[in-house]
Amino acid sequence: MVERRDRAPWRFFRHGSGSMSALVFATGAVALWSTNALVGKSLLASHPVSQVQFLQFVGAALVFAAIRLMSREKATAIAASTALAPLAVGFIGLVGTMVLQYIAFASMPVIEANLVAYTWPLMIAAAVIALENPRRPALLGLAAALGFVGVALVISGGRDRTWLQGDLAGYLCAFGSALCMAFYSVMVGRLATSPDRLLLPSSLVGVALTLIWSVREGVAWPTGVDLALGLYLGAGPMGLGYYFWSRALKLGGSGKVAVIAYLTPIASTLLLTLSGERLTTTAIAGAVLVIGSCIAVGLERSEAENYV
Repeated sequence: MVERRDRAPWRFFRHGSGSMSALVFATGAVALWSTNALVGKSLLASHPVSQVQFLQFVGAALVFAAIRLMSREKATAIAASTALAPLAVGFIGLVGTMVLQYIAFASMPVIEANLVAYTWPLMIAAAVIALENPRRPALLGLAAALGFVGVALVISGGRDRTWLQGDLAGYLCAFGSALCMAFYSVMVGRLATSPDRLLLPSSLVGVALTLIWSVREGVAWPTGVDLALGLYLGAGPMGLGYYFWSRALKLGGSGKVAVIAYLTPIASTLLLTLSGERLTTTAIAGAVLVIGSCIAVGLERSEAENYV
């Protein structure tokens, strides 16, 4: 009886300092990510994607550079970790995820794009079923399948009960963003490279690419509050959010921290709703399926890791 109680849901908090640190980092990432869609929506209302993205990557690069400088004493010990594979993981995870996500935000209702982009936990569940040996593959598969049914309902019922109210490219970009984040989440915990060394080069590439993109569009640069909000998106959700999430994965494993991280679509959807975004009844049903499936997948994977 005692052993069963140790395996109750709150066992997550009893696995020592490593798991507690992972919980803290994951919670920090969720808090920052939850504001991403809301702040991004306000900026995209008056500025093109290229400018918003440039400010984001600048803010993120500054954060990653500051973190790296603070850990400079470790530089010589991990200098060889700048191999091609870690750079590719960082580029796909950071640049791929964020650029595709913001193109989706600009091409379709933000609340829909946000829900589709946060299907990456369901993609991880599909990868676990295909590549690993989960304890309950049928349960994981059912949860993932219900989540993707939810995505279909969000897309079909987002507005006016018709399919694809936004640009089709927007939906594809949101789905692509989720794929990139799923790939990053699976790979980052398997790399010995520290998060700042993994993400700083990618953010600098992002700065260069989005600067070229912005200059080609030739529009006026944001100032004042908009400038501050753009840098916040980079320093907060993109910079510290990615850093906290990467640290959580390295400390606690993707299954344990998933229980916290999968709460992001709940918080971000709530904030968007409070700001005036609306979903039809059909899309709300889809949102419930997406969010519920993410939580179910996180709980199942957390339980599986605790039985290892």
